Amino acid sequence: MIVSCPTCQLLSRVPSGSEVAHCPRCAARLMARGHYSLQRTWALVIASAICYIPANTLPVLTTSTLRSSQSDTVLAGILYLYTSGSWPLALIVLIASVMIPVGKLVSLGYLLLSVQRGSVHASRERTRMFRLVEKIGRWSMLDIFVIAFVVALVQLPPLMTAQPGPGVPFFAAVVILTMIAAFTFDPRLIWDQLHAQQQAHG
Repeated sequence: MIVSCPTCQLLSRVPSGSEVAHCPRCAARLMARGHYSLQRTWALVIASAICYIPANTLPVLTTSTLRSSQSDTVLAGILYLYTSGSWPLALIVLIASVMIPVGKLVSLGYLLLSVQRGSVHASRERTRMFRLVEKIGRWSMLDIFVIAFVVALVQLPPLMTAQPGPGVPFFAAVVILTMIAAFTFDPRLIWDQLHAQQQAHG
């Protein structure tokens, strides 16, 4: 059986009768099939969806000046950027911070449901969707990097300070959990039902 390395993507042949082997290039562990892939991915997707609520409702950045203190959520920050004329930056943050996490959750949920229902339709398209989810996942960290950059720059006590808000850990958790969920999902499950159907008719 030929297995793709999860670390360096090298195709390697796993000896017959062996469940676990190691990549000859990077020595990463190779597994013929991921055990409990659906259960683990579902758990991570549900946990990510739960964290997504406080990530968008709690403030992610608090700025303090001599006169006042202001806390902003992700959506409030996007609205402020748009109304201040920085609509390209607002669009980037909207895509990276809102649309990508939601898209990943919806896509992973759809893939999990289609596998559980034993769907044989659009297997190639579903595999491409999974590969896209894998590739774009890291860009969801854009907001975290922006917040860290702002906090590092805006430190002029007592005139002005910036501190990360309570929503940041939840936002980071959403990004990390969805990335792990994409890693634990076994895309070969998409093709299992089609393979079984072909064998039954062959």
